[in-house]
Amino acid sequence: HLVQMLMEGALERIALAKASMARNEIAMKGQNISRAINIVGGLQGSLNKEAGGAIAENLSNLYDYMARRLLIANTQNDESILDEVSGLMIELKMGWDGIPDEFKH
Repeated sequence: HLVQMLMEGALERIALAKASMARNEIAMKGQNISRAINIVGGLQGSLNKEAGGAIAENLSNLYDYMARRLLIANTQNDESILDEVSGLMIELKMGWDGIPDEFKH
């Protein structure tokens, strides 16, 4: 259930960053985006590339993309990028939530 909690945490941080962006709270926006990036890094670091093969490699690349996009969202103050990354995370979470527990290692 740790993966689900991390995904939920990333989504929460992205939502908080978006709200901070709308209120022009630059420091709070940056903190929340940094936390989201750290969570994405944690998800990436938890991948077992040997056991997961191509799927784990593709997820690693996606997490890398998401972290880079979050950095750009922060520097460019771009809500649409936050929406993009949030959408990707929601899709991943829905997929993860659909996997039976006995297959989640």
